[in-house]
Amino acid sequence: MAKVLNIFKRIENLRERYIKSAWKKESLLDLISETEVAEQVYNSNAIENSTLSFDETEKILLQIDLDRFISERELFEAKNLARIIAYIQPKAKQQDLDMDTILFLHKMLISNIRDDIAGRFRNENEWVRVGNHIACDPSQIIDNLNKMIITYQSTPTKSIIKRIALFHLMFEYIHPFVDGNGRIGRALNNFLLIREGYVPININFIDRAHYYNAFKEFDDNKRTSIMEEIVGKAITNSYHKRLAYLERKEIITLNEYAKKNKLSHSNLINKAKRQTIDAFSEKGIWKIGVIQ
Repeated sequence: MAKVLNIFKRIENLRERYIKSAWKKESLLDLISETEVAEQVYNSNAIENSTLSFDETEKILLQIDLDRFISERELFEAKNLARIIAYIQPKAKQQDLDMDTILFLHKMLISNIRDDIAGRFRNENEWVRVGNHIACDPSQIIDNLNKMIITYQSTPTKSIIKRIALFHLMFEYIHPFVDGNGRIGRALNNFLLIREGYVPININFIDRAHYYNAFKEFDDNKRTSIMEEIVGKAITNSYHKRLAYLERKEIITLNEYAKKNKLSHSNLINKAKRQTIDAFSEKGIWKIGVIQ
């Protein structure tokens, strides 16, 4: 509990710095968001077993031909998710999350992949399994989603870490769609974070095993501690990155930083992973902003 409270306090301090630093720098923030799209698309799709590399994902979004054949499904998975990320950024500031928005985002995600299930919840006899967990009866989906939204909206004074973690776990536990639940769930996290005045997050493919453990923990005993850790670190990582740019620091790799300051690189990496230093991961490389 104390660990989560410390992370929450740190996030609130980072948020205050961010708000002050972001004043009249909308164009820079837009550029940062644009450069993050490919990274978010790659990681979210990779968690769902996409074979696309980060470079291939970036080429698809830039409409550059690839050096190998990829399926039409993977092509649209990348393009559709990029559209969702771009759509959420302004939309989340304009309206609360509701059922129609969830369905619209799903239709955007699954269009040209499986149009027969795009933009609708699971029908009768459409059952899905997540690991060893069988998702709820299709007839209970709408009631359970309403409870999920009410639970989130009725706890505005709780830590944003706890609220997002529980919301995400509940959504994936319900698994309302035949396909696309993971990617929509992660997109909804960012919708809510942006709506609440926080920064969007990126859950990295490299952390997939730990991410799956969070669902197992929730499935086994309804605990949310692992997901809270994942969400908390992802939020601090996002703030560290933005503040490095907004505060006009020199951005260097953690390896360069270690050499310049004669520090242990492996020790710095461990601190970066725990987010106990102002480092951030960008395209799989740990970096840090330093005062020039």
